[in-house]
Amino acid sequence: MPDMATHLLLSVAVFAGAFVSSLAGFAFSAVAGAILLRIFQPMEAVPLMMACSIGVQAANLWALRRNIQWEGSLLLIVGGALGIPIAIYLLQNADTHFLRIGFGIIVALYAGYMLFRPTLMRDGVAASRRLTALIGFGGGLVGGLTAMPGAVPTIWCDIRGMPKSDQRGLVQPFIAIMQVLALALLLGRQSLSPKLVVDLAISLPALFAGSVLGIVAFRNVNEIGFRRIILVLLLLSGASLALA
Repeated sequence: MPDMATHLLLSVAVFAGAFVSSLAGFAFSAVAGAILLRIFQPMEAVPLMMACSIGVQAANLWALRRNIQWEGSLLLIVGGALGIPIAIYLLQNADTHFLRIGFGIIVALYAGYMLFRPTLMRDGVAASRRLTALIGFGGGLVGGLTAMPGAVPTIWCDIRGMPKSDQRGLVQPFIAIMQVLALALLLGRQSLSPKLVVDLAISLPALFAGSVLGIVAFRNVNEIGFRRIILVLLLLSGASLALA
């Protein structure tokens, strides 16, 4: 494929992923990967998506800095950090194909069901520290197996009926740190290639534009619209994982 066409598709993929991720808080790789995995080899596309996603998460954290729930986020992060090594062990020593399919089916069924029922009432009760850390552990474990670290905490927030700002303020730091850990583990096994640096540089304008527009869209969407977006993305992500 000519370089110009490759660069154009790269920019389109990164813009779309950044926009969706900044609007919903997750799903950068699910959106951008639909294009990038068709024009790059996985060993090129995956670290590029991780690096771009971390850039998007950094922009989101800055934009949402007043809504960050640091105590809850730190508990999620501690739990997630404990779950990632177990996921890596399973990836290296067990066949996790059916685990990924099973999780994808569960996520898709949950999202499909919740799309057709009324919005849940807010419980108004603070979750225990132990439960929050356990949710983080599940997110880290599942994220290590499926590259979807935000799925478990997002579903948990939806079950609790959390408003969009509280949900993003709780889950966003968790997703960002999980992605940093995943990229660090990946780069520990392979060196940073010059091509990755060049592709990342080419992606920056699209990354910035998509992030800004996504954040603006997030601030203007209402609670019901935001919940529907989250559930649709969970449905699509779960279905793609189950059918992979």
